[in-house]
Amino acid sequence: MELWDLGSNAFNTVILSFVFSVYVTGTVAADPENGQQVYSNAQTVAGILVALLAPLMGAWADRVRNRRLLLTISTLAVVLTMAAMWFVRPENSYLLLGVTLIALASVIAEIAVVFYNGMLLQISSPTTVGRISGTAWALGYVGGVVALVIALFGFILDGGMLGIPTDDAANARGVALLCAGWFLVFAIPVMIWGPREVPDALRVREPFRPLQAYRDIVARVARMWRQERHMLHFLLASAVYRDGLGAVFAFAGVIAATSYGMDTVDVVIFGIAANVVAALGTWVFGKVDDRVGPRPVIVGALAAMIVFGLIIVAFDATSVFWVFGMGIASLVGAVQSASRTLLTRIMPPDEANETFGLYATAGRAVSFIAPALIALFTAVAGARMGMLGIVLTLALGLLAFWPLRIAGVTTKAR
Repeated sequence: MELWDLGSNAFNTVILSFVFSVYVTGTVAADPENGQQVYSNAQTVAGILVALLAPLMGAWADRVRNRRLLLTISTLAVVLTMAAMWFVRPENSYLLLGVTLIALASVIAEIAVVFYNGMLLQISSPTTVGRISGTAWALGYVGGVVALVIALFGFILDGGMLGIPTDDAANARGVALLCAGWFLVFAIPVMIWGPREVPDALRVREPFRPLQAYRDIVARVARMWRQERHMLHFLLASAVYRDGLGAVFAFAGVIAATSYGMDTVDVVIFGIAANVVAALGTWVFGKVDDRVGPRPVIVGALAAMIVFGLIIVAFDATSVFWVFGMGIASLVGAVQSASRTLLTRIMPPDEANETFGLYATAGRAVSFIAPALIALFTAVAGARMGMLGIVLTLALGLLAFWPLRIAGVTTKAR
């Protein structure tokens, strides 16, 4: 199962963050500013679609009870969508195709994660779920780093060591094929040997009605309010701090370039280093999760990240940004993994996919908080103070999460 994480992160790291999105907005688009605007609009639409579709697909998966099949279909759809990015030529007329393919892959990838997360219950026990989740998340960072290094030095920088021609941007377009092949290779084991539920014949025979499914989801949320308020509390609180976690990697490169004068190579080196320490931190804290439970990991890591962020804001030095930026990066995956294991420990096993769908939807519903705060502090106090937007989002999430107490969420069985 962990290999799926290793392969899938090539999309997040190479396509979304550092290489292909930059190619589309900066080279395909005749006007980079317009390219960024079109790209942002497409990603906004993708976020809305994920918020609408994730719980619906989760409910469907709980009914069909064949996560491996659904994960296989969605994985292959992401692979094919990435491969189609090869056809995005460096001409402005291909801008809409480029941003649409990236947005479509984003939607499918997020839905695939819903099915993938649901498998965690099938391959772990309460005493191993932290280690398994942490190891998988850490391997995701490793996969992203390796794919990024291959893409940069094999395809992009100095013409690429693999000798791929730069005419018609074949080297940049080839990165999409690299990521598609990378994901496919590492996803094969889980697609063939991954855990498979036994379909419930009675439920499968019933027709799946989307409108009814949405009504059922609303009823599920209402039931959470009445009977499982701790789970609803967690979904909302984690959505806030997860928005701050996402902003760490989304805006780190921008802050590094605008506030500390790092050039492209420096930013890439910083990104690679951040992913490496993130992998190590996630792996270590996955073991801590199994020993003490996910809550102390989440609280401790968030508190440390807030302190590190304030130190970066207080001292205007590149060395401080490097040291404490690495400290923050080392804890991002730890919180993400511990959040996943906490939800796994408290949710009803037969509603795993729907619950992870709601988890994704809650995250999307508040995904404006960190970007808005970053923009506010940047406008008021300058680019370096944008870091305060991330710190404040993490602090709000920690404050929302702090009162939550869930009896029995330790290394012992639910």
